[in-house]
Amino acid sequence: MKIVEPKYEILTDISEGGIKELQQIERVARVCYKSEDKITPDGESAKKLVGFLVKQGHEAMLEHSQLSVLFTCDRGVANELVRHRIASFAQESTRYCNYSKEKFGGELSFIRPYYIDVTDTDKKCESAEYIPGSTWLDSCESAEILYKDMIALGMRPEQARCVLPLCLKTEIVVTANYREWRNIFKLRTPVAAHPQMRELMCPLLMELQKKIPVVFDDIYTYWPADDQTRKGSMVNENAAKNV
Repeated sequence: MKIVEPKYEILTDISEGGIKELQQIERVARVCYKSEDKITPDGESAKKLVGFLVKQGHEAMLEHSQLSVLFTCDRGVANELVRHRIASFAQESTRYCNYSKEKFGGELSFIRPYYIDVTDTDKKCESAEYIPGSTWLDSCESAEILYKDMIALGMRPEQARCVLPLCLKTEIVVTANYREWRNIFKLRTPVAAHPQMRELMCPLLMELQKKIPVVFDDIYTYWPADDQTRKGSMVNENAAKNV
């Protein structure tokens, strides 16, 4: 059994300052205004125009440039990602991947939930919000044993996977245009969003704000995910229950 951390990798090569991406959007957008004569080779006209489009809410033009990102996360987070319909996905398949084979090290990989401290396995459960690390580790180990036993009995991975938990590690590639990425960040980075989703989306947004600021700079997020962020998430969840 292996415990891995959630992470992301930008698969699309983004040019310096996102100039090429902005120029592509500009070339398309200027068809609307028939202002191709205002295009400058240094990309300054692209920055100005795309910034104007974002400010005015004319985001349809952002659909003409796209970005692919590989996420390593648990199945629960992946389930939320595929809710974004204006995107394309490619995900690690538990139907075809046989985790008992050597290519996977003969073991399953799990993502540690943010609220579980695996270094503190002896601490007793003091509240409903706390789960001892030992309890979680035991449940993952049990799932791995059951999965391998079912494979050994001749079951196919698509059958044995029924015992696998949501914290099973998965990899998923999300490809979407820049307009949809803006929508994803607006939904998945606020404090009220799921903390494990924020662990991926907030750092990704901040990196993109550096790589192509004209497109993403206006989206605000609170990060890093310190105790205040997590408490804020719990407060919002509890408030929702009282509505």
